[in-house]
Amino acid sequence: MSVFDHGGGMDQAGTEQILASKWDLPFVFIGMLRVAFGSLPWWVKAIVIGLVGSVAAWTSITWLRERRRGAA
Repeated sequence: MSVFDHGGGMDQAGTEQILASKWDLPFVFIGMLRVAFGSLPWWVKAIVIGLVGSVAAWTSITWLRERRRGAA
């Protein structure tokens, strides 16, 4: 008797038996982005990507400055 054997057949899969790869979440996230932004004009996509990229760059630069300030 294995750890995953709950007495049911192959058609009775519990949540503890679900196997997921490490790429499942990024795949779903990219799929959601494609559905959400797929019908928008290119200039709206460019603005959104620019804003997200700017926030990411600002956050990483601020984090690096605080990290260097704390180490000194």
